[in-house]
Order: sequence, then structure tokens, then C-alpha cells
Amino acid sequence: MNKRWGNAWTAISLASVVLAMLGASFAAIPLYRVFCAVTGYGGTPQIGPEASPGVAAGKITVRFNADVNPGMPWQFAPEQANLTLNLGDQQVAFYTARNEAATPVTGIALYNVTPDKIGKYFHKTACFCFNQQTLAPGQEMQFPVSFWVDPAIATDPSTADVHVITLSYTFFRTLADAAKTGALAKAGPHVGPVAIQ
Repeated sequence: MNKRWGNAWTAISLASVVLAMLGASFAAIPLYRVFCAVTGYGGTPQIGPEASPGVAAGKITVRFNADVNPGMPWQFAPEQANLTLNLGDQQVAFYTARNEAATPVTGIALYNVTPDKIGKYFHKTACFCFNQQTLAPGQEMQFPVSFWVDPAIATDPSTADVHVITLSYTFFRTLADAAKTGALAKAGPHVGPVAIQ
């Protein structure tokens, strides 16, 4: 009787460990995103309120980058190479995409900023990321992004060497494609649940 109870207890314990590990594997990506969003780790930009007007503790340059995942038949580029702005000032930049395919194509964009250490100072207030965008054959569309850079960056000794921030967007056909490349785990935060398709 004791041996049977011991075997049952061992089986229950092992099953519990397996279930806990399985649950942890499903929670890993969302928990990592939350950690990055809170700390700015890994270059994750912060999503926050609009900037306070008139705050200017200095200037910084934001460079814009655009990429498409291989197999995505779009041309995608920023409309401006860079902007130099006052810290704390709200800015709007634009990206343009064009579908080069003979059929409609749907894409979804992810974004990030570099260098990684400035993620907590870069605040995106509106953008086109994590929303599916469908372009008809030959259709061109403009995508705006609104952002500001926290003046606190000027008082952080670890960011004293940063004079240029790069804001980078990449279009994928689906979030599943982004997940396969590892880009989804490194992407900037978004609002609402993300369903991997």
C-alpha cells in the first residue's frame, strides 16, 4: 500500500512539473514583452502619454529605417531619412509602402529602437504597428507614426553618448512569420492581445 501511494505521489509530482513547464513556455513571450515594456530592456520603446509642450532640454536626431521580410512583395521606406527634434516635443514621421504583387497582400509591421539602452526614453503615442494592412495590386499607402523622446535622456549618464536614435519598422506577412525569425519577441510593445496567425 505504501509503495503504491509512493508511486502515485511521484506520478502526480512529475505531471505537475510537466504542466508547470508547459504553462511557463506559453507565458514566456508575453512575460518577456511586459518586462521589456516596463524596463525599456532590449530597446523596447515605451508607450506613454503625449509629451508636455515646451519642454526642451536639448536636441536629438531620430533616424528612420524600413525593412520587409523576405517573400513580402512590398516596397517599404521612410519618407524622411531623419529628424532632429527638441527633447519632449511630439513629432510625426511617415513611412510609405507599395504592393508590387499582382494580387492583394496583407502585412503586419513590428518596430524597435536602437541603441537598446534608450528604449525607456522613446515614447510612441500612435503608429501602424501590430495592425494588419492590406494593399491592392500596385496600391501605395502612407503610414504615420507619432512619438517623442523623454528629456530625462539628457540627465542619464548611461545615455550621454547617444546623439542618434534609430526607429526601425519591418513588415511581415503574418505574426507567425515574425515569430519564426525571433522578431516578435524583440518587438516594441503594443496595445491589446496579439494572435499569432
